[in-house]
Amino acid sequence: MIDNDIETIESGYEFLLAYAAQGRPAQVESGPGPHARPTIEGMAEAMENVVSAFADSEDNFEQIIADDCRKAGSALAFLLAQKKIGSEIVDNLNASIHLRAVLTDMFLYGEALKPLADDQPQVEITNAAE
Repeated sequence: MIDNDIETIESGYEFLLAYAAQGRPAQVESGPGPHARPTIEGMAEAMENVVSAFADSEDNFEQIIADDCRKAGSALAFLLAQKKIGSEIVDNLNASIHLRAVLTDMFLYGEALKPLADDQPQVEITNAAE
């Protein structure tokens, strides 16, 4: 379900922000965690799921999301191919325009999927130039 993938990507990014701030040296991940690799793997899988879910979509925005997930997924795969992961490389991943594009896409798409509360008044948007 796309909701779960959105949540995995958003919460994964939050974890990676905290991880980057810890100043952990680049090292092979073993012993007590937390470790970045499992989170990055989960995010990569979620992005693959989004790409698959939108593969046949005729919606232009869903195609943009899929394309952004492909690009960010490549950055995640590159990071996962490294033997050692530390805060500095995770911080650079966090700053990647590709990952940030996916996050912005997910925030926008996720908000559009949320139903309006029944007690929330409907607001009509009009063109101010009218």
